[in-house]
Parts: sequence; structure tokens; C-alpha cells
Amino acid sequence: MLTSLERDRAVGQISGLQATLKHMEIGHNYHASATRVGPNSEKENAPEGPTQKGLHEAREKIQSKTKVKDNTKDSEFPTDMQPNPNLYLHKENICPAKFDYKLNSIFRLHELPVSCVIMHPHKDILVTCGEDRLWKVVGLPKGNVLHTGFGHTDWLSNCCFHPSGNKLATSSGDTTVKLWDLSKGNCILTFEGHSHAVWSCTWHSCGDFVASSSLDTTSKIWDVNSERCRCTLYGHTDSVNSIEFFPCSNTLLTGSADKSLSIWDARTGNCEQSLYGHMHSINDATFTPRGHMIASCDACGVTKLWDFRKLLPIVSIDIGPSPGNEVNFDSSGRVLAQASGSGVIHLLDLKSGQIHKLMGHDSEAHTVVFSHDGEYLFSGGSDGTVRTWS
Repeated sequence: MLTSLERDRAVGQISGLQATLKHMEIGHNYHASATRVGPNSEKENAPEGPTQKGLHEAREKIQSKTKVKDNTKDSEFPTDMQPNPNLYLHKENICPAKFDYKLNSIFRLHELPVSCVIMHPHKDILVTCGEDRLWKVVGLPKGNVLHTGFGHTDWLSNCCFHPSGNKLATSSGDTTVKLWDLSKGNCILTFEGHSHAVWSCTWHSCGDFVASSSLDTTSKIWDVNSERCRCTLYGHTDSVNSIEFFPCSNTLLTGSADKSLSIWDARTGNCEQSLYGHMHSINDATFTPRGHMIASCDACGVTKLWDFRKLLPIVSIDIGPSPGNEVNFDSSGRVLAQASGSGVIHLLDLKSGQIHKLMGHDSEAHTVVFSHDGEYLFSGGSDGTVRTWS
């Protein structure tokens, strides 16, 4: 904080500058104060040596690159977003709920725990992330590794696809978010700005924004085109463990170790609503495909369902005491899968309230996801394997 003397001096300097600018704007002549020219000033007009010339050219190149980057326009948040087609699926066209999954195969993909498994939006391939700092593109149904991506300097926590499926975003304990071109497998952009590990990332459905959540208690919205942080979301008082864009919307959902969920407007960075009810750290939270419901799970195995339209709790299911590490809905929105610290995959029938258990992991289950048609389920464990269920 400035002292009163420093503040008064600063105000005086600003007032003088404003007066000068005002005179220049209305056409007054402005005379710069004279600068004394010393005997050594002739050096300024002397021919440049090779070293000086090289430095001068390098400086110009840097300045020109900076100007190009500064002139890159920020992306606009969509205002007339196309409605999510899942909202208008007729009940008879939705795949029937399935609960009788059996362990089909085991893919040994990572040397350290698997932190994330996601399905490609259009193809029969998976992407997995591990604590071994690698992400892998995996072909189905054989589980053959099509590509291995590396570049992070610490464990990977999460990944998500660009809506087109051509790019990938990854988050890491090295505090960065990286974007990858899947056709070439190379890193095309790195976002730096978090001060601690990044737990989660999510891509806006327009493809121009990526959001991330971090151990540093903040979330950030990154502009892919201008390559900068557009907004930092403040409000949580502990690690922000999950983040997800609402389908076809500018709304964000975050889950935190401070035991709360928050709903954010990505355009303004404002928290619109917070949801309370968990008694322990929230590890994950997600929307149904149709967007009308939220599911969240915490460090003691409690899973909660929330009405997103009314922003009220619906039901609380205690599947503890082992932590719930991740939750995901099937494409119908009727079945919720939870990956448990006990190694069990819990399937909750939202219609009947029944809980089905899939036993097959030898150690902790970290992540779980359904295939788009609901015929398969994939889960990743702390032993570095991905298990397929059908």
C-alpha cells in the first residue's frame, strides 16, 4: 500500500499526464522538454557493429512476434448455442439400461496408476492418462496402443477431447494444461498459470475454450485462439478437484475439497450458485447427458444427486467408507457408475434405486466410463490397468 506522500506524488503525476494528453487531443502544440546532448551522443549515429546489428535484428523479431500475438483476437462466447441433441431423444430410442456387465479383458497400459479413461466422441478408441506422465490412444476392442503421448514433467490427472475429436487437453501435477494434435501426436499449446497441481480439465462445446481446476483453490478459463487465460474463478477455499462444462452451455460446474459444488458463468467468471450437503471432500462431479441432473461423490464414498434446474438435492447414497473417486452416467442418463477406492465399480439404477456391484479390480479403481451405446464399460485402476466390461 502506498504511503500518503507516495500516493499524492502518484496522483500529481497522473494529473499532469492527463492534462498533457488533453492538450494533444484538442490540437494544442506540445513542446517536449529539451534533452541535453553530451559529447558521447555521437555514438548513437555511429555505424552498428556486427554484434550490435544482430542484437537489434533479434529484438525486432521478438517485438514483431509479440505484436502478432497481442493482435490475436479473443474468442467470443457463443450466445446462440445449438441445443444438445440428447435433450430431444425420445425414450423409445434410448438404449435400455444395462447392469449385467461381466469382466471381459484387462489391458496393461501404464506402469503407474491410471488416472483417467475417456471415450472418443465419434470413434471406437479410448484415451488413458497415467501417473507415469503418459497418455495413450487405445484401439478397441483389442486394446492395442495406437499412440503414446509424452511431454508433461509430472503425473497426469485428467484429459478431455475437443468436440471434433481431433484434439486432446491434458492436465497435470506439473501445474500445466497441454493441448495436443491427435493427428500428429504433438503438443500444440501449453497453458501456464496455476501455482499448484491441476486436477481436471474440460473443453467448451464450441471448441474455443478450455477450463481447468487446481489444488491452488482456483479454476481458470483459457482461450485457445488468443492463447491466454481469460478468467480466474475465485471462491472455493480448498482444492478444486473437478470441473466440467454443462452440455452446450457457458455454465461450469466445480467440485471442491471444501465440500461444496459451485455453478459458474464462464462469460463473467461469477459464481451463480453453490450447493452444500457433502460432509467430506468432493472428488468428482458431472452432469447427465441431458443436463437436468448433477451427480457428485466424496472422499467417504457418499454419492449425491442434485436437480440442476431447481438446484436442490434429490438423494444421497452412502456407498462408503471407501472413497468415491469418479462418477459417470451412461448415455441414457438412467445408470450412474462410481469408481471406488475399494476396487468395486458401483452401478446405481436411478429408476429403481438398486445398486449393482462389479468386482474385478485387484486394487483401487480410479476412473470409469461407458461406451456411447452402453454395451461396454471401461475402468482404470491403481495397478496401471484398464478393464473392459461387457
